[in-house]
Formats: sequence, structure tokens, C-alpha cells
Amino acid sequence: MDIEQLKKDLIYYGKLAGDKNLTPGISGNMSARYGDKILITSSGSANGFLSDDEFSLIDFDGNFVEGNIKPSSEKMLHVKFYQMRPDVNFILHMHSPCLSSFAAAGIALDEPVMPENLFYFGQIPLAEYGLPSSKDLVDKTSQYFDRYDAVLMANHGFVVGGKTLKEAYLKLELAESYAQVIINTKILGGPALLNQKQIEEIYALRG
Repeated sequence: MDIEQLKKDLIYYGKLAGDKNLTPGISGNMSARYGDKILITSSGSANGFLSDDEFSLIDFDGNFVEGNIKPSSEKMLHVKFYQMRPDVNFILHMHSPCLSSFAAAGIALDEPVMPENLFYFGQIPLAEYGLPSSKDLVDKTSQYFDRYDAVLMANHGFVVGGKTLKEAYLKLELAESYAQVIINTKILGGPALLNQKQIEEIYALRG
């Protein structure tokens, strides 16, 4: 895909995420695989208000290639995800309120509650805390990338990858809604969990 079109698509989905309060303020980052390079939002940019000059092209060592000279400080998290998952072409790292609440509480989204979430995620694990932008953060979060498309980052936020940008974005929406539902069920006395037979039937649908 043309790099300018990639920018337009990231701007569109970033604004959509912003309009739905999935990426408040200057937080989080977005990226796209671009051949043997990565197009990533620049440091200090707001996903909901991106402009053409707020993108950096980096290589798979995290080195700057062209564009904005200050790529996101979380660039190595994106690099690692792409390296481990050749099927992933787009990554969204967001601090959406409900998912971030689980991350801040140190609680994984791993209860078998809703069929669609079991189908698409299995579960959303919680990675241990690492200082933002650090190698420690990359090491602790990336241990889940080979098995999961989406990971909560303790006291931080949420990261999700997809084959297409639309897929990555819809997983973000679905995960945020799931987190809100679980919060609501806690208020109502706790979720009714699916049993093992029901879980296996859902997994069987995944093929």
C-alpha cells in the first residue's frame, strides 16, 4: 500500500478512536507494517488528532529512516510485535478508560463470560508492569505476542494487533466494550461464567 494512503488510514481510525474516547489526549501510538519498515506515529502526537507530519518511518532495529524525526518512544514494542507475528500488519496501543482500568487494577480479562470475546481473544492477559518505553516493558509484554492478539499492560494500557487496520480497530472496540461489561457485571453481583462444555463449543467454532 502507498505510504500516503497508510497515513490517511491511520489518521481516519485514530480520529474514530478519539471520537469514541478510546484514545484520550496525548496517549498511545499507532503503526503499520510497510514492507521491511514500520510507519509509526511520532512522539507527543495525539491519535485522535493526527496530521501528515506526525508519522515516522523506522526500520526493524528501531532506527529512524524518514518523516518526523521523533518516532514514538514505544517504537520497540511495535518492532517486537511485528517480528514475532508476521500475520500482524497494524498495531494500536491505546489507553482506553475501561481497559486501562483493568490494567491499573492488575486484573486480566480472562473470565469466560461472553462468547464473542472467547471467540476473538480467548482471553486478554495482563503483562507485568514495565517502565513505559523501556526494554523491560517490551520483554514483559512481548512474552504474550506469540499467543495473543491483545494484551493488557499493567498500570499502563492496552495493545492489539491485526492483519488489517479495520480488524485491529474493531478488536480495540470489542475489548473496551468487554471490559465495560465486566465492570457492570461486578456492580450487579458478578458475571455468570460459561462452563467448560460451553467454552469448548465456542473454541470449536474457531476452526
